[in-house]
Amino acid sequence: MGPAGSGKSTYCSALQSHASTVRRRIHVANLDPAAERFGYDCAFDISELVTVPDVMEELSYGPNGGLLYCMEYLLENLAWLHERMDEFGEEDYVLLDCPGQIELYTHVPIMRRVADALQGWGFAVVGVFVVDATFVCDVPKFVSGSLLSLAAMVQMELPHINVLSKSDLVDAAELDKILDIQSASQISLETSSNSKLNRLTRSIMSLIDDFSQVTFLPMNVNDEESLEFVLAHADHCVQWGEDADVDTTAMDNVGEDPNDEGGGGTYGDGE
Repeated sequence: MGPAGSGKSTYCSALQSHASTVRRRIHVANLDPAAERFGYDCAFDISELVTVPDVMEELSYGPNGGLLYCMEYLLENLAWLHERMDEFGEEDYVLLDCPGQIELYTHVPIMRRVADALQGWGFAVVGVFVVDATFVCDVPKFVSGSLLSLAAMVQMELPHINVLSKSDLVDAAELDKILDIQSASQISLETSSNSKLNRLTRSIMSLIDDFSQVTFLPMNVNDEESLEFVLAHADHCVQWGEDADVDTTAMDNVGEDPNDEGGGGTYGDGE
């Protein structure tokens, strides 16, 4: 989830590519009826059901109205989504690349109902809210991004993580300065003639900080450790892999001579 241009599709593409390097498989499906090109292998596409250009042409809607209509149409045809999701196995990991219309996550209940349906079908669901790091590099914009994230958390009622995309495009020291804010006293706003606005910004930031509801994970698509860090948080939220059997063969064989016929052969072969 996240605003248009925040890097949602890039997030999906990066994690799918990262998963292949660590011998995992992540499926990605497109739920944005306005999207035409993808940087990932698409498991299924909502355009099979409905598209914004078709709605605009047939109903004379604008882009925003057309997208809302498409998502409402999806709600009326959840059997289509259920059928597509049923193609995956119990252990499959699926990313749903959602539209960039922010009201879908903050006050219009469409995506909330989609998430409820997924959980009703037995899927463990986590919401990933993506914000552009270049957007939040000054305090007022950081507050705005935090409020958007908080609104999505409240509306969606899902296990939730917030990701700062495009972190590689931002000076590391500047990014750390924003992310390390712990209290309103550390907020440094530029001198402004509007003192009331400054006080309001400090008060909002203090509220967010006091309740510790919003934190961000910086993500650099060029850094495998950064991608693994973000993926690990999503894994934890959905408890992915917690039921897998632990392979203790390597541990059991430590100290044994692999050439000893009585020592069990090779290390950690899982046999």
